[in-house]
Amino acid sequence: MTNPLLADWDTPFRIAPFDRISDEDFAPAFEVALKEHLDEIEAIAANPEPPTFTNTIEAMEGAGEQLDKVLSTFFSVAGADSNETRQALQREFSPKLAAHSSAIYANEPLFARIAALWEKRDTLGLSDEEARVLYLTHRGFVRAGAALRGAEADRMKEVKSRLAVLGTQFTQNLLKDESAWFMPLAEDDLEGLPGFVVDSARASGEALGQDGPVVTLSRSLITPFLQFSPRRDLREKAFRAWAARGANGGETDNREIAAEVLALREERAGLLGYADFAHFKLEPEMAGTPDRVRDLLMQVWEPARAQALRDAEEMQEMLRADGVNDSLQPWDWRYYAEKRRKKLHDLDETELKPYLQLDRMIEAAFTCANRLFGLEFAPLDVPLYHPDCRAWEVTRDGKHLAVFIGDYFARSSKRSGAWCSAMRSQAKRPEVETPIVVNVCNFAKPSAGKPALLSYDDARTLFHEFGHALHQILSDVEFGSVSGTSVARDFVELPSQLYEHWLEVPRVLEEFATHADTGAPMPKALLDKVLAAATFDMGFQTVEYVASAMVDLEFHSGKAPADPMARQSEILGGMGMPEAITMRHATPHFAHVFAGDGYSSGYYSYMWSEVMDADAFAAFEEAGDAFDPETARKLEAFILSKGGSREAEDLYTSFRGRMPGVEALLKGRGLAA
Repeated sequence: MTNPLLADWDTPFRIAPFDRISDEDFAPAFEVALKEHLDEIEAIAANPEPPTFTNTIEAMEGAGEQLDKVLSTFFSVAGADSNETRQALQREFSPKLAAHSSAIYANEPLFARIAALWEKRDTLGLSDEEARVLYLTHRGFVRAGAALRGAEADRMKEVKSRLAVLGTQFTQNLLKDESAWFMPLAEDDLEGLPGFVVDSARASGEALGQDGPVVTLSRSLITPFLQFSPRRDLREKAFRAWAARGANGGETDNREIAAEVLALREERAGLLGYADFAHFKLEPEMAGTPDRVRDLLMQVWEPARAQALRDAEEMQEMLRADGVNDSLQPWDWRYYAEKRRKKLHDLDETELKPYLQLDRMIEAAFTCANRLFGLEFAPLDVPLYHPDCRAWEVTRDGKHLAVFIGDYFARSSKRSGAWCSAMRSQAKRPEVETPIVVNVCNFAKPSAGKPALLSYDDARTLFHEFGHALHQILSDVEFGSVSGTSVARDFVELPSQLYEHWLEVPRVLEEFATHADTGAPMPKALLDKVLAAATFDMGFQTVEYVASAMVDLEFHSGKAPADPMARQSEILGGMGMPEAITMRHATPHFAHVFAGDGYSSGYYSYMWSEVMDADAFAAFEEAGDAFDPETARKLEAFILSKGGSREAEDLYTSFRGRMPGVEALLKGRGLAA
């Protein structure tokens, strides 16, 4: 029988036939597709005709279609619905993929063709996008070590292969720590917890086969537990488990992995002639250099730290008033911040949460996309990789644009966090491809028969990831390598963070924030309190983020630390890190940085993009309408549809007329002087 991964897919919009695919299909399909791609590359490299854009660059763009199908399907299920078989396959595939990539980049005849085209690029009569793809292809080969020879080339292959293995191991260790720990709660332990937290704890207990409610390390459960539980001893136990992920000793400990990763990245940068990994990694980004990143982060750090310290003093007094003779600790912050928010803004999340139903927030995100860009979303009844997943066809003026898949609930088989990925990216050449886009979140799944309720942060996450999805859905370029989110790392978060602003548009909440039991819209008084509290506790949020970004940057600047944990402490001490706040992602569970190269030296990019997103939304405010048609048209024309087909700074200035300063960000976070 034909392996379903290798067959022509006769499914609607050629979605992977998940109902016909088993775990046993992945390895043989992977081997066949890997060889097929290498054969295609060899044929391009050995072409006796002189190199042209069509027979070399465009041919490379079209190569590997079968491999893309296999890998996009496999990694979608491996990240969102893992099991032991899939984890073993990840460990098997990662070094093979690294070797495959190295073989392509080390193909001297292929690189010679690319280099020849690059040398005569001005005489080829290329379109702007073709010239861009040639530039990025050549740069990618050089940065991958294509110009290295002999022992240096061999060592580069070894380094990249080992990094691939370590990244997979880091991720799997973290998933094991997260899925293995839970804290049973007796009935007395539920005192003071709002109903939605109790429901979530009971649902988690049921999912784990426990007799009663439990707290797990799912962010959607542990965060509200820390926020509402009056039991300081239980908050401390839960927080310490959350903070210790990847640092519990034994086979799942990630500290030695982090040290080896940093050393190998330093060696990789050195082989390519860079001073350190940060200089290598940041060269193609908007920031360009570590000093520019450091400057941005420190401009934000000082006012954020000052605000956090003022807030901590107030919460310290609240702790003493509760009869606790101790200093404010990290497991106290969220609890007393919630009390302080209720005191300052009369805003209680238990009152707010019934108005933030998951289905209504999905509807809100879709409706905003309709009003801005004319998109329509129709449910699709197709087999997907998990029963929790849902799919929609996306159209505009009756024309098919994309398939959007949402996978919203936390489960032990899913890695933590939220992300957007493309099972297929948009392209027009060599063949027309429409995107299949997936949003994955980790919201608390309700008990049977009850609606899923979100926190305000959850709702913001939903809008954030859907902003990424729009970047894929609205992509309108020739080549897949520059479509959608294939942009500079410090530009990729602009569409996602910008889309969060529409959640705070009053008429959006008025229309879609309806009570789960009564269907009544959110009262204006509560809506006003929600919007007034938008920057509440921003000192804490900014400090925990910037601390993580600075540690990431300094880890990769200069010599790699032999002891990352000691270096982490040194960096935070030098910054004056408040004692009651921890990094958002400490080193042993900093998956953004150590699960792969994606955000290494690049965690700052959320804030770099935020400088732009605050300024970009101001364009709608200046137009007097959050749904101003002309501003939305420009946003799509210059940002969302262009992918990486032009330099990020050119795209932004085409939209806004200039690059912004940090002032809009500080104002948006309530940190301006």
